[in-house]
Amino acid sequence: MQYNVIVIGSGPGGYVAAIRCAQLGMKTAIIEKYNTLGGTCLNVGCIPSKALLDSSEHFHNAAHTFKEHGIDISEPIANIKQMITRKAGVVKANVDGIAFLMKKNKIDVHTGVGSFVDKNTIEVTAADGKKTSLTTDNVIIATGSKPTPLPFAPFDKKRIISSTEALELQEIPKHLIIVGGGVIGMELGSVYARIGSKVSVVEYLDSLVPTMDGTMGKELLKATKKLGMDFYLGHKVTAVENKGKEVVLKAEPKTGGAAIELKGDYCLVSVGRRPYTEGLGLEKVGIELDKGKVVVDDHLKTKVDNIFAIGDVIRGAMLAHKAEEEGVYVAERLAGQKPHINYLLIPGVVYTWPEVASVGYTEEQLKEQGRAYKVGNFPYKALGRARASMDLDGLVKILADKNTDEILGAHIIGARAADMIAAGVVAMEYRASAEDISRMSHAHPTYMEAFKEACLAASANRPIHL
Repeated sequence: MQYNVIVIGSGPGGYVAAIRCAQLGMKTAIIEKYNTLGGTCLNVGCIPSKALLDSSEHFHNAAHTFKEHGIDISEPIANIKQMITRKAGVVKANVDGIAFLMKKNKIDVHTGVGSFVDKNTIEVTAADGKKTSLTTDNVIIATGSKPTPLPFAPFDKKRIISSTEALELQEIPKHLIIVGGGVIGMELGSVYARIGSKVSVVEYLDSLVPTMDGTMGKELLKATKKLGMDFYLGHKVTAVENKGKEVVLKAEPKTGGAAIELKGDYCLVSVGRRPYTEGLGLEKVGIELDKGKVVVDDHLKTKVDNIFAIGDVIRGAMLAHKAEEEGVYVAERLAGQKPHINYLLIPGVVYTWPEVASVGYTEEQLKEQGRAYKVGNFPYKALGRARASMDLDGLVKILADKNTDEILGAHIIGARAADMIAAGVVAMEYRASAEDISRMSHAHPTYMEAFKEACLAASANRPIHL
């Protein structure tokens, strides 16, 4: 079987790369080791976690805000098994959709582990051991990542769990201990806090979601404390032990002081993810790794001229939409086009409630660069739409160049932040000034008015409604 392009891995980066290659007239195949397409994102990541986040938010509202809205119901009961069942249905619908797109675009799907024989030959080993040899002009590696365990506490998938197991629990934890206050830890922590679990988060750094603007971490801390979540920031975990029916975690403050001991029925370790390259046979074609990641140049090409890599397996943020952009980029380069990716303008989102979303430079980065900048903030509590929906937590923060007024960063915590951040991406892609945005009409009443008001605050220090 001869192809123009073979893509190894069917996550968002891989399947999007395959579709774009097929659209551009290339005979394309995709190799996936599991029986379902979609990779981590669709099967055990983005999609199932959002399904549980929505289910738990509906429950939380039924328990805490319906009465205020004038909706009288008997006390709701969280049915975790039904939440998991619904989540599985959402996953299946999405996975089936990817399978349909493969057929629609005439992309051959080979199930098994793909491994290099040489730079033009891939051997696919199926679960039953059967081997199939494929030849190709080009290869795109899109094998993604997997959760990183603590070196002294490997995942046992029973009490010490990763995000994969946290999405399949058949009971509501009495006490869920989470190691890591990043995106995954905060999302899954909020799921279980809403439906009745005691949740404790232990984070080594001094802020939640530490890769985002510092204001976002502070605001998220305040908002999620209202769910009853406990936080131990600036703590180093020293031990995690499965005691049978409970797990015991020990940690100590980085700056010294008394150690803590937490006892719970589950410990979710969410300290990051690592590239997945096992079984690829990279050594057979001389592809290098740097700290586990495939080394690529500015055009996402490895040192082998016909082999490319995208997504979590290479440098940069581990985001599904970053992988998608890279998949399209490689496909279009192979077709002789000249696409581009502005990595600064790939947004990051935390799907807690309130949601958190950021794009561009953080205030900390601008300070480090010594760049003169202005800040405009506008709180949700001053927004008519937020008052109407009872979503008062949060703010929009705009960073603009002090001299030119060009928007340098947009950071939002609040209802619908995940959707709103696209306005920041568009504005920055076209190098808009804060004044440009503040002079555009925004529908009333909407959450996006907060974006306009923050731009007014940044540009001329004259928000209308504050």
